[in-house]
Amino acid sequence: MSDTTTYPSVDSPIAPSIANGIAEQPLPENNWAELSDRLMLTVSGAGTDKFLQGQFSQNMSEVTAGKSLHAAASNRKGRAYALVRMVRHDDDILMDFSRELADATEAELRKYLMLFRGTTMARLEDSKIIGIFGSELAQAVAGEQAALVTDLRQPGDTLATGHGHLILLEPSIEGPARYELWSPDGALPDVLDAHNQSSQCSLATWQAGQIAAGVPWLTSATAGAYVPQMLNWQHLGGVHFKKGCYTGQEIIARMHFLGQLKKSLYRLAVTADAEPAVGDAISNGERNVGEVVNTLQTGPQQYHLLAVIRHNAANGPLTLADSGGASLQLCPLTYAVPEREQPQKAADT
Repeated sequence: MSDTTTYPSVDSPIAPSIANGIAEQPLPENNWAELSDRLMLTVSGAGTDKFLQGQFSQNMSEVTAGKSLHAAASNRKGRAYALVRMVRHDDDILMDFSRELADATEAELRKYLMLFRGTTMARLEDSKIIGIFGSELAQAVAGEQAALVTDLRQPGDTLATGHGHLILLEPSIEGPARYELWSPDGALPDVLDAHNQSSQCSLATWQAGQIAAGVPWLTSATAGAYVPQMLNWQHLGGVHFKKGCYTGQEIIARMHFLGQLKKSLYRLAVTADAEPAVGDAISNGERNVGEVVNTLQTGPQQYHLLAVIRHNAANGPLTLADSGGASLQLCPLTYAVPEREQPQKAADT
C-alpha cells in the first residue's frame, strides 16, 4: 500500500502550541490529572498481535499483563506519526492516541487493519486515563491491591486493579514517582471521584512531568517529522530492534545499526518574553540546529522544552531564533543517550 498520509514538515509554517496554563513547580506530591489530551482505543480479535506487530516498533510478545510498553507507528519513510503506550487487557490491546491526531492515526492504521478479518479497532468513548503523582496516592487508587504497588519497580510495570490498570512511568528528573491509571470503562476509585477533586492538578502540570522525564508527545506540527530514535524513543523502551518486519523498519533499523543518528531529543529551559512554539527554530550562531518539539510554561517568562537538536551543535550556545534570541539552558535527562558520544558515520538525516 502506498503511504498517502501527509504530515507537516518541520520546515513549514507551524501553528503555536495549545496553551494549558502555567504548570505547577515543583511537581506536586499526591496529586492527579485527567489526561484529556489522549483517548483510549482497543484492538480486538484473533489478528490483534499480528496486525500490531506489522505496524508498530514494539515486539507484541513483550506486552504482557504485567508489562506495558511504549511503541511508535511510522510511515514508510520511518517517520513516526503516532507515539503510544500498549496495555494488555485480557485478550485485547489497549492503546492511547493523541486526541489531536486520533482521526489521522486511525485512518492510517485502518489501511492495514482491513487485511485482518475479524480484528477490530474501536475508541472507548467512556474510558479515562489518569496521571498520578506520588506513591501514596497510587496505593490509595489501587485499593485492595495497595500492597502490590511497591512491586512496580521498572517503568511499564503494570498492576491490575478493580478500576483498570495501574502503570509505573518513567521518573522525572525531580519530583515524586509517576503513575497512570487506565480505566477502560471510565469508572474511577472514590479517591478520584467527582466529589473529591481537591488534589486534582492541571494537564499542564502533568505534561511538565512528562518533559521532566524526557518523554515527548506528537502534535499535528510534528507527526511524521521524526524517526523514533530522534525522539529518544528507543531509550524509553519504545523500539525493539530485533523484531520482525514492520512499516518503516528498514530506515529505523539502518539508522540504529549503522550509527546514523545525528540528532536527538534534549531537555532545555529558557527565560523568554513570549512562549516558544512547537517547531520554533533553535540556533547555534547563524545556523539552525534544531527545533522545539514540546513546550510548557512553568512560571512568569519561564519555559521548559523538549527539542530535537544536532549532536555536534548541542554543546555550543543555543538560542531560540524566533523569540528574540533568548538563550537556552541544557537540562539533564534521567536516561543516557549514548548515540551522542558515537562517531558520526553518515550525512545528516
